[in-house]
Parts: sequence; C-alpha cells; structure tokens
Amino acid sequence: MELVSVAAVPDNLVIGSDGELPWERIPADKRQYRDRVADAVVVLGRQTFESMREDLPGRHQIVLSRSEREYDVESASPAVSVEDAVDAAESLGADTVYVLGGAAIYELFQPHLDRMLLSRVPGEYEGDVRYPEWDDDEWELASSSAEPGFTLEEWIRRPAA
Repeated sequence: MELVSVAAVPDNLVIGSDGELPWERIPADKRQYRDRVADAVVVLGRQTFESMREDLPGRHQIVLSRSEREYDVESASPAVSVEDAVDAAESLGADTVYVLGGAAIYELFQPHLDRMLLSRVPGEYEGDVRYPEWDDDEWELASSSAEPGFTLEEWIRRPAA
C-alpha cells in the first residue's frame, strides 16, 4: 500500500493561519485535489476532519485522534496511531492512501510516506501551522507542472541505500 501526502504549500511551508489557508483559494488546485482523492481512502486529523464535515474528501476517512473514538459519519473510522490508520486502510482494501493533514498528521506520517503531491503556492505567508520540512537526500522531484496559480510537484522517496 502506498502512502501519499497531499498539501498546498508556499515557499516557507506555512499551511495555515488561525484555521484558514493564509492565501486566497485557488480553484484549479481545489479541483485537482478533489478529483485525486474522490474515490480514495484518506487519513486526516480530527480538527481537519471537523473543518471539512460539510464537504468530506475521499470515499472513506480515517480520522487520527488521541481523544475521539466515534464519528456520526458512516464513511469515517477512528485511528489512534499511524499503525492503526495503516491497518484500517489495509482492511478497506486501499492501494493508495492520501494523507491530508493537519500539520501534526503530516509530521507523524512523514517518515512513512512513499510520495508527496505538493501544490506549490508562490510566495511566503504568515501563519501558525507549517508543513514539515523534508530531507532532500531522501526525496526526488519526479515531476513538476505549472497550473493556474500554483505548480504541482510530485516527490518520490528515494530507495534506502
């Protein structure tokens, strides 16, 4: 099973400010993101899950939380650790699982990721939440495509030496 992080990040990796994106929404990015995860199993933290309840991504959401254990959404399952989330995704028959954040979830999953799909938003922004930095020696930029308002980058983890 492949674990793939999906995030929009500016040059300074700030991904949030008081629970909101620190830049104007980019419709083309939202479309490609929604299309990508529409039929997939996704992993997200409880706060991110709660912020998306009106328009949940993916066909099944695995919600990682230390406190919540039940959700009143049929497509949501609880998890308490990365291993628990991976086990839940495997039980759902997922070939690819998309990790959607927030920051603590990205940080927990970073050592386990196979790929990162990053919408690179130009500029630097103020905020209180950051995407985790990564070691360039462990990752290779496999593709980059200019899109309206952002550049979509695909990073692949290099095989261990």
